[in-house]
Amino acid sequence: MSYKIGLVGKPSVGKSSFFNAATMNDVPEGAYPFTTIDPSVGEAYVGVDCPAPEFEETCEPNHGFCREDTRFVPVKLVDVAGLIPGAHEGKGLGNQFLSDLNEADVLVHVVDFSGETDIEGEPTEGHDPREDIDFLEAELDQWYLDVLGKGIEKYESMYQGPNPGDEVGVEEVLAEQMSAFRTNKDEIKQVVLSLDLELDPETWDDDDRFDLAREIRKRTKPMVIAANKMDTAAARENYDEITSDPEYEHLTVVPVSAHAEGSLKKADEAGVVDYTQGDSDFEVVGDVSDEQAKGLEAIREFVTEYGGTGVQSVIEAALFDELDAKAVFPGSASGNWSKGPFRDCFVLPGYATAEDFAYTLHSDIGDGFLHGIDCRSGRQVGSDAVLDHRDVVEVVTTG
Repeated sequence: MSYKIGLVGKPSVGKSSFFNAATMNDVPEGAYPFTTIDPSVGEAYVGVDCPAPEFEETCEPNHGFCREDTRFVPVKLVDVAGLIPGAHEGKGLGNQFLSDLNEADVLVHVVDFSGETDIEGEPTEGHDPREDIDFLEAELDQWYLDVLGKGIEKYESMYQGPNPGDEVGVEEVLAEQMSAFRTNKDEIKQVVLSLDLELDPETWDDDDRFDLAREIRKRTKPMVIAANKMDTAAARENYDEITSDPEYEHLTVVPVSAHAEGSLKKADEAGVVDYTQGDSDFEVVGDVSDEQAKGLEAIREFVTEYGGTGVQSVIEAALFDELDAKAVFPGSASGNWSKGPFRDCFVLPGYATAEDFAYTLHSDIGDGFLHGIDCRSGRQVGSDAVLDHRDVVEVVTTG
């Protein structure tokens, strides 16, 4: 399964800087609204402890790369067009934004925690990042509420037939109406009941409808907050206040400096430092000027305090924590690698079974699936066995 992470937020908060730092692409960066008009798609990476050393092998990645026993597995990162209040009503690039956004499995909301950009993305001072967090959630909630309302209208106008068995459940109608959000009738029903509502829209008031739309949104569009520009004093103060505020307990907030990540990666490519993305330190290995040395030491203080620049942490939190995804490696129980050891690594849903994994490899392999072999223990793995993160599995098939 190819996951797609949507990078969202208001203009001028550093989304493009984050995107470039994560992918090392070169999309325009600028402190003015709509620097990004069309969505940019790049390849970011999630880090997974490489199992090759456990098997006394050296991995030969077919995709991504391995560095210091960390396997970096590619995922799609989409820098979606800038958002302004009123997007759900079509303001700004609203319709395009929502269309592009719906392609994402999980969202990373880049927020300027320094408070140096206002709600429209214009330069200011002392802006409260809470407003940015709130307005994006509100835009998404209103978007979901609009679609939910259309589903309710459709259900209420339906002819249910003369017999009780002819009735269509509201969860079926709403699931069809909201299918673009990748939900289904079972999930809709579960959400309705979890809010102590009846499966009858006539019993719902406006608050019930909003709560239902919001809960469906939270389940189908999970979100991580990238608290950007955390290398400033104001951002750190805002971060402490927001992360201790009970109103935001439902969100994962990660301290980030996209500037620091981009600088370290460029310096690593130039041979100035030895740095692996996600690390909490780096080594200066090239000649630097006094000014460069001062800048690198400031970055070192930040990554040491926060355990990294945060860019890698955000991507991994989005995939492994919010989506509960896992990485699985095709293996060889006998140690005979026909095309080189540990060439591939696949990121799968948390519920994926051995048979699901077989179908991920190829439809023919899935069709002919007999069983899997856990390459660590040598034990046989049945078709419905749910795999764990970092499992190494050989698939035995009739093909």
